[in-house]
Order: sequence, then structure tokens, then C-alpha cells
Amino acid sequence: MPTVEDAKKRMEDALDAVRREFATVRTGKATPALLDTVRVDAYGSKMPVNQVATVSTPEPSLIVVQPFDKSLIGDIERAIQSADLGFNPANDGNVIRVPIPPLNEERRKEFVKLLHKMAEEGKISIRHARRLVRDEIHALVKEHEIGEDEGRRREDALEKLTHEYTDKVDDLLKHKEEEVMAI
Repeated sequence: MPTVEDAKKRMEDALDAVRREFATVRTGKATPALLDTVRVDAYGSKMPVNQVATVSTPEPSLIVVQPFDKSLIGDIERAIQSADLGFNPANDGNVIRVPIPPLNEERRKEFVKLLHKMAEEGKISIRHARRLVRDEIHALVKEHEIGEDEGRRREDALEKLTHEYTDKVDDLLKHKEEEVMAI
């Protein structure tokens, strides 16, 4: 039987996905998550950079990538350059240093647009979860497995939950937007 708990789990998953996507968007400071989208050609397949190297941020404007296998250093450097993140990595034979250039106003605004798009996709996932459970509730009422009053109560709870989660996405967006626009 469909429950509001089913919807809550799906909505929580959608919120987590938004959080993960927001983490990949650059702010003024370096974080290892900035390289999460980078895939390295290693051992015959494309692998995330954090599976072939240690990624750390010793300074707010520097990411250091230390490969587990030194023979991959060139591949990792090429992967970072070709990831179209606007980074220019430097390799000293042991580690790769990735200086994080400061963001200009135009680039910050592009990131804010990207954040809004990610937030909207998260809200769409939340509304999709609501629709799935609401359709199941309607089917139960139609088949007389639950009464109309109970169906309405479940729908009201579902609607309240949907608003709660879309508000959470809006809060995440607001905080990340402030972070990106801060100089």
C-alpha cells in the first residue's frame, strides 16, 4: 500500500542528489568535490579521479592530486585539463597542483544559473515522487480499499511533505547562491 513514507524516501533521495550536484559547483574556494566529475583513462576504463588518486585542498585556492600509481600522473593531468572546468593543472612528477583561479562576476552568474537549473531538476524529482504516490492513493480510493476521507488525509500529508522538501531545495539554493556570489 502506498504511504507518505514511500514519497518521503524518494524526496529525501532527490534532496541528496541536489546536495551532491551543488557540491560540484565552484565557489571562491577549492574543495575536492570540484574534481568529482573528472574521469581518468586508467587500467582500460574511465575511472573517477578520486579512485586513482588522493585529492586534497591544503590551501583555499589550491587542489593537490597525488596519484596512487605514479605512471597515471600524465593521464590524470590530461583528464583535469579536458574536463572543461577552467583549471590549468601543473605536474611536478609526484603530485599535480591545480590552482583555483578567482571567479569573475560573469562566471559567478553562469554558476548561479546552473544552480537554479539543478534546483529545478530536484524539485521536478520531488513532484514526480508526489505524483506516483498520489496516483496510487487515487487507485486505492477508486477500488474502495480505503475511504475517500482517508485518501484525502493521505493526499494532504503528501502535499505538506512536498512543500517541505521543495522549501529545503530552495534553502539549499539560497545558501549555495550566496556562497558563489561571495567574493
